[in-house]
Amino acid sequence: MNQRFEPSFESLRTYEVPEWFRDAKFGIWSHWGPQSVPMFGDWYARNMYIQGTPQYEYHLRHYGHPSKFGYKDLCELWKAEAFDPEALMDRYYQAGARYFMSQGTHHDHFFNYNSKVNRMNSVNVGPHKDILALWKAAADRHHMPFGISEHLGASFSWWRVNKGCDKVGPYAGVPYDGSDPAWRDFYHDNQEHGTENPGMAAPWYTRNPAFREYWLKAVTEMIDTFQPDLLYTDGALPFVSNWTDMEKEGQSLSDYEKGLKAVARLYNTSIEKHGSNQAVYLQKDRSPEIYKVGVLDIEKSQLPGIMPDPWHTDTCIGNWFYDVHHPYKQPDQIVEMLVDIISKNGNMLLNILQRPDGTIDEEAEYILNALASWFSVCSEAVYGTRPWREFREGPTMVKIEGFTENKTDWTSQDFRFVQKGGAVYAFCLGAKGGEPLTIHSFRDQEVHQVILLGYGEVPFHQAFGVLVVQLPENLPVPYANTLKIV
Repeated sequence: MNQRFEPSFESLRTYEVPEWFRDAKFGIWSHWGPQSVPMFGDWYARNMYIQGTPQYEYHLRHYGHPSKFGYKDLCELWKAEAFDPEALMDRYYQAGARYFMSQGTHHDHFFNYNSKVNRMNSVNVGPHKDILALWKAAADRHHMPFGISEHLGASFSWWRVNKGCDKVGPYAGVPYDGSDPAWRDFYHDNQEHGTENPGMAAPWYTRNPAFREYWLKAVTEMIDTFQPDLLYTDGALPFVSNWTDMEKEGQSLSDYEKGLKAVARLYNTSIEKHGSNQAVYLQKDRSPEIYKVGVLDIEKSQLPGIMPDPWHTDTCIGNWFYDVHHPYKQPDQIVEMLVDIISKNGNMLLNILQRPDGTIDEEAEYILNALASWFSVCSEAVYGTRPWREFREGPTMVKIEGFTENKTDWTSQDFRFVQKGGAVYAFCLGAKGGEPLTIHSFRDQEVHQVILLGYGEVPFHQAFGVLVVQLPENLPVPYANTLKIV
């Protein structure tokens, strides 16, 4: 059995990413919970308590004033009555996913499993189902590594607004239901952070010692109950928002104590189960001092080039929770994002949105079907691959602008490369049927064979290091056709 990890940076920085994660490349996420009920997107549980926001106005006119019908009451409406995790997992596996993540709890402090530390959970309230247990059983049947996302760390300060009140109108001065002492365990004793609405819910992490202890207790419960293969924290390693700003924020290494204990618990649980650590911890601080205790996660964005350490992107087809107002990404963009990311040593996790009843809509089904068709042809160039000496050729780069993910306009000169088993795979991002492709990246490498996946061998010639490949008129897939170059 591997040596156990200690809850220290010295010990946890010896972490090595398991090969299964590097091989899997693509996962699917169920970012789902009571906030899906209004079908109004992300952060509903917070914004419904901020007068003037679209969510507040919708809540007021659809459910009633948050002094009378608060988030606790909305949780009762989440029934998940048509939730079929087995059928969904079949779809996800066919669509190419080789690991799966389920939301354990969002910032709303509602737990999606039979928790002993939080009465507001999916077994006691709403669905009366252990959502995590059902998802894990479905993932286990496909031998898919199972992950849990925890967004609890930011909840304490994020949810300060539930103790506020309207500033104007007929309910001016009437406290929201978060002020009710009977529900303080759910809405938090967070008066120290006030009731106002600072931009991004700053501070992201509270310094409240009782809440930090509670966070560790809850995350330990998730680890011990489900023995997850992945654990995702929505933020940096708790409880410091950014390693480089630690001193500026008046914090020290001791503020990482609870986070380090959770990561060590995750890894040691995996060692006890497998004989070696097969678990992955994902967090968002880009400082190597932090991300080397696990794997760097980048939300709705990515890196400009190859990173020596494996890394991870989490993204979604639309909004984070089901949102009737938000358009979806199309399958071509999703595939093009995936191949660009894996060429740089990354993995991609894709949130497939569920309605409050647990079903997915026709657009999501269309996306999954398209992914399944593409993977049926091109999966050889995805699973088990590693970065090549170059990740790209061509003039076009993905724009990296915060949380913005725009469709990239590729040209026939744009390629992304990976390698496996002595072959180089070139994803042709703007190629059209019947045209010759010119590739310059093989100047010092003699090419013996070129295979178009899903088609077979294609004519090529190589002169002065320039490789010219002739594509057939009818390409096997509508986007990101792939050449196997030997």
